[in-house]
Amino acid sequence: MRVKEVADLVNISVRTLHHYDEIGLLTPAQITDAGYRLYSDTNLEMLQQILFFRELGLPLKSINAIINDSSFDRQEALELHRNMLLDKRSRLDTMIATIDKTIRHMKGEIQMSNKEKFKGFDFSHNPYEQEARARWGNAAVDKANTKIGSLSKEEQAGMSKEMVALYERMAAVRNSPPESEEAQSAIGEWYRFLNSKDYYYSLEAFKGLGQLYVNDERFTKNIDQFGDGLAQFMCDAMEVYVNNN
Repeated sequence: MRVKEVADLVNISVRTLHHYDEIGLLTPAQITDAGYRLYSDTNLEMLQQILFFRELGLPLKSINAIINDSSFDRQEALELHRNMLLDKRSRLDTMIATIDKTIRHMKGEIQMSNKEKFKGFDFSHNPYEQEARARWGNAAVDKANTKIGSLSKEEQAGMSKEMVALYERMAAVRNSPPESEEAQSAIGEWYRFLNSKDYYYSLEAFKGLGQLYVNDERFTKNIDQFGDGLAQFMCDAMEVYVNNN
């Protein structure tokens, strides 16, 4: 299959496939004399695995290391991913059932206890914050959590306006390769903006933040309102920025 056919089949961009080839993550089985990339069934199987890992939020560099490791077991990786999706589906099924019961309760068809109204919700822990604390220390996380609350309304409004402008700039170049000059210039501005607000992101923390943009659907939804695929683009561009710096 040619690159455009693969892109249409998988519903990803040709740019993404070109990037995977350039970094050695997914090399086409053949390149014709005319320069066309041709992908085999084996290539497609590996692409499926790569996208499973992307769904888990792993950065491209880590995926490359995993799938090229001699101990990599594709079936084991698929079973792990399946178990994680089953766990997520179970939580979603519980939430859907709570919504359905709440609708019937509002119609007067059934009665719900207060406990039943909140079945499926679990805010007792934030796995992303726990990961951040483990990797970058409690002090950095606590500082980020309290910073915005200490700003005046005028300062918060100014910060919000500046953030929107940066998101719009990054959205305008999101179809460019993440390693391109325009992409890296925009992401560099994002890094400097964050650090100018007393967050003090290390490069490692900045890379982790990019992963949260695709790991946490709340981030993804908020970011992608500026342009479809922006969160994934930012994640990839932030990884390139860290590797280059």
